[in-house]
Formats: sequence, structure tokens, C-alpha cells
Amino acid sequence: MPIIEIKQKVWEPELPDIELPSEDGEPLESKWHHLQIHLLEDSLHQHWPDPTTYFVGGNMFVYYSFAQARNRDYKGPDFFVVKGVDGSQIRPSWIVWQEGGRYPDLIIELLSPITAAEDLGSKKDLYEQIFKTFEYFCVDPSDHSLQGWQLAQGQYVPKPKDQRGWLWSDSLQVWLGFWEGVFQGTPDTWLRLINANGTLVLTGAERAEAERHSAEAERQRAEAERQRAEAERQRAEAEQQRAEAEQQRAETERQNAEAERQRAETAESEVARLKAELERLRASADDT
Repeated sequence: MPIIEIKQKVWEPELPDIELPSEDGEPLESKWHHLQIHLLEDSLHQHWPDPTTYFVGGNMFVYYSFAQARNRDYKGPDFFVVKGVDGSQIRPSWIVWQEGGRYPDLIIELLSPITAAEDLGSKKDLYEQIFKTFEYFCVDPSDHSLQGWQLAQGQYVPKPKDQRGWLWSDSLQVWLGFWEGVFQGTPDTWLRLINANGTLVLTGAERAEAERHSAEAERQRAEAERQRAEAERQRAEAEQQRAEAEQQRAETERQNAEAERQRAETAESEVARLKAELERLRASADDT
């Protein structure tokens, strides 16, 4: 009797058809908030040039449950990073159940008078208890203050600041600290990524400018070396000309000395001849 294999069908719930908007139409609090997000994104792309190893989102919704989506309880971190995913794929929003259950590894919120209470309260609790985001930072542009927490045994523990007021990010392997300067034509105090050695993680424009300055410095160094070599060549040529002139002077003096010696010999021969002629004349006179 043939064996009949019976396969049990595993029931899989259908995903509800829920609209997931990528934005709520609300503008960012200020130009600083807008530029700060771009600055962090730009810097991170320079710090980690391979976009296939991480995803970075700015002012983007994160969807983590169907209930949240149905209730339109939009959560959009100002800046977040998910490591170990292909970030080269374009995503209008981060949908956790479409990303293998991956949540952000790092979140940075830019505070404002409107959002500060939520960012330091309910959002902090959400990132700690639901997202279990490893690192969470809050930046207050009003007084340039920075706070950070790291997940330890399921709870956020405040990150210690160094003597410069910087906070270290284990997720990004950089410092976070304030820097006064110009970004995209706007002078202000910005939160920057800072290398372990204390140097800024440059933006794309800053890196291009630094490379231009480096190339110009190299060009000037090469030009200075060329001028030094040319001066050395001219010095050597002048030294050769001086040596040749000295050689010619010596040869002229030798020729003059030789001419003087020949003249002296000629004069001496003439004197001898005259003496001999005088002796001959005297002898002839004596004979007569």
C-alpha cells in the first residue's frame, strides 16, 4: 500500500492593507534642523563610504507595528542609522516588518520647544523599550547641549562626556561634539561627527576642498622644487663659467709668462751675440 504523505499547511496571516505615508506635511522646526540632518547624513556617508553596509534616514517615518500604522501614530526620528543592511536601496520610510525586524541602531533627535518633552519622554521610552535602539542622543540647539544614552540590560544608561563635552558613539565609532563653522553657506554651531583622533569627519564638500588645497600645496611644492633646481642649475652653470674664466685667465698668464720667457731668452741671446761681436772687434783691433 503506497504511503501517502500529508503536509500540514501553516497558516500565515495576511498583511493588512494600510496606507503608510512617508511624510505628514509638517515642516521641520527651523533651517538649522533641516541643515543639521543633511550635515549628519553627509558626514556619515564620508565616514562610511560603502552604502551597502548601512542605511541612514533623516526626518523619516519608522513603522514598527500595524496598530501604530492604523492609528496614524507617526514616529519620525530626525536622524537614525541601521547597520548591516543595504542602504543603497531607496526607501520612502523604514518599515520594520519589511526589513527583517530590524530597528535603528542609533537615533539622534534635534530638540525644539515643541518636541523636547516628547523627545525626552515618550520617544525615549519607545526607543528604549520597543525599538531597543542601542544608542540615543538628544541635541538642543538653544543652548548647544548634548545628551546621550546607551542600552544596558534593557535600560538606557546616560553616556559620560569627556572633558571637551563630547560623547562617544560605539555604533558609529566616532565622537559627537559641537563645532562652530559654516555649512552650506550658513554659519552656526553644528553637531559634528569627530574621528577618534579628534579631527572632524569631513563632509563631501570639505573633503573636496581639502583635496584641492592639498593638490595646490603639492603644486606649489613642486614649483618651489623646480625653481630650486633651476637656481641650482644656474649656480652650477655660473660656477662652471667662473671656472672656465679662471682657466682662461690662467692660460693667458701662462702664455704671457711663456712670451716673457722667450723675450728674455731672445734678449739674453742678443746680449751674448753683442758681447761676442765686441770681443771680436777688440781682437781685430789688437791685431792691427
